[in-house]
Amino acid sequence: MTMVQNISDAGRAPAATVSAPAARVRDPRLDFFRGINMFIILIAHVPSNWLTLWIPARFGFSDATEAFVFCSGAASAIAFGKLFEQRGMALGTARVGFRIWQVYWAHIGLFMAIAATMAMLNGLGSFEKDYVGSLNLHPFFNDPLTNLPALMGLFYVPNYFDILPMYLVLLALMPVMIWLAGISRLLALALVAGLWLTANIGDVNFPAEPWSDRQWFFNPLGWQLIFFTGFAFSAGWIPKPPVDWRLAVIAAAVVLLTVPFAYFRIINAIPEIGAWRSDWRFLIQKSDFGILRYVHFLAVAYLAWIAAGEAGHRLLPPGGQGAVTRIWRACLAMIMKVGQQSLAVFIASMFMARLMGVALDQAGRSNWTMFWVNLTGAALLVTVAYVAGWFKSHPWRKRA
Repeated sequence: MTMVQNISDAGRAPAATVSAPAARVRDPRLDFFRGINMFIILIAHVPSNWLTLWIPARFGFSDATEAFVFCSGAASAIAFGKLFEQRGMALGTARVGFRIWQVYWAHIGLFMAIAATMAMLNGLGSFEKDYVGSLNLHPFFNDPLTNLPALMGLFYVPNYFDILPMYLVLLALMPVMIWLAGISRLLALALVAGLWLTANIGDVNFPAEPWSDRQWFFNPLGWQLIFFTGFAFSAGWIPKPPVDWRLAVIAAAVVLLTVPFAYFRIINAIPEIGAWRSDWRFLIQKSDFGILRYVHFLAVAYLAWIAAGEAGHRLLPPGGQGAVTRIWRACLAMIMKVGQQSLAVFIASMFMARLMGVALDQAGRSNWTMFWVNLTGAALLVTVAYVAGWFKSHPWRKRA
């Protein structure tokens, strides 16, 4: 994995003869787990999807969102860290700014595409369901003169569209963290801790709509803790944890002991657990990223890190040409391709989830229809990943 070494040199002006940054080395673990998360995110956003009963969020405090943000932080260290080291703060910050520009327009385009599609479905008059209302978009259409500028300025962030705005703020914080780490990593740690405390104790957040006091559901000041944890591990600011059976036992205990406090059937059956969740909600709440979500995720991540093996070697298929090996190799290739094209796949999944919900509304939610709708959605995600990868390979630049 490419590491951000000698971060103290990040602010130096590069010499005139500095060569281009070396090609990035992909970490198969990041591609694999990001790919798995993309499928989970699709499932989680399909309305009334029975598969949501089996996603990780049902059995623990943390879920695919934490894994997505953590992996995004780790991938950012690989994608941008070497550039800061070799070419300096100015060029590194410009590169991050360009990524912010891409993600911003992806967010705006996603909102416009979904809003237009929901309005079209309502306008057809063929459906009983109010699809515009299902995403609480009537206020947007009722006052576009106010809400369209607010959308562009990220002061109007409906709940379904709140992940990418949070990611934009995390990207904007990255050059600041790298600059502080160049002075002292303790300064970067202090800023991370301070921002998290500001969100969780100071209740500081961003406004989500012009007509109320509602704030962003994903508070970036809280969620930057998990993002920069991934960044720090990938950049080498934090040493990788040792493979120790005692740590594995502790991590497994945290994961297992959390299940009764997260699984809805147990919560409903034992009133005392429901009362505990109500009294200690600030420890597990999602918006500002409660601390027990962080502890739970670290336990899950440690077990996954051990299971994947050094450099992810346990994820790779064994040698041979047996049927099982070929199937695993094909599945692994598709999962990792989805993980490699996470932005394109995420945008597609959020749009497809709404259409999958419409399909289920019309076909009915039987086990048969849900199986085929989910399978079709997964296949489309894989297709989007391969198409995006093909375009990124710039095939028009290659000789015939």
